[in-house]
Order: sequence, then C-alpha cells, then structure tokens
Amino acid sequence: MVTRQKARGCGSRHEGFCCRVESVVSVDERGQMVLPKEVRQKAGLEAGDKLAIVTWGKGSEVCCLGLFKADELSDMVRDRLGPILTES
Repeated sequence: MVTRQKARGCGSRHEGFCCRVESVVSVDERGQMVLPKEVRQKAGLEAGDKLAIVTWGKGSEVCCLGLFKADELSDMVRDRLGPILTES
C-alpha cells in the first residue's frame, strides 16, 4: 500500500489552494522590480531572503515566471530526490 505524506507548503495540492493575480509590477530600465509590501508580508519575505526563479516556456520563449523561496524549493527537491539517491 502506498502512503502519502501530509501535504505541506504551497506546492501541495489541497482544498482551498488557488492562484490569482496578486498585483502587477513594472520592470525598470535596470531590470529591477519591487514586490509590493502586502505580497512580501503574506509570503513572509524579509530583507536578505533568497528567491529562486523558475521559468516555463516552449522552445526558447519563456511565457511564465515563478518565484519560490529558495530554502523551500531546496526542501521540495530533497523530498523528491532523497529517496532515489538513498536507494542502492
């Protein structure tokens, strides 16, 4: 029998999970943008936190960008690959 771990984090599929447009930001001439304070607060982001950028696209074109807390992305990768790496 397959058992599943309790869902945790944003990457989990659970009731009530949804995506939405939270805000619209502009990219300045130096390629920088500001995440609105409300978004940073909801995400628990503080100065110095690292974000990983994940892209989706077709061929050489990128259509979507995703931002993930780098430490949580590392945990997700470790959770997925850990069992594979420990198998003999």
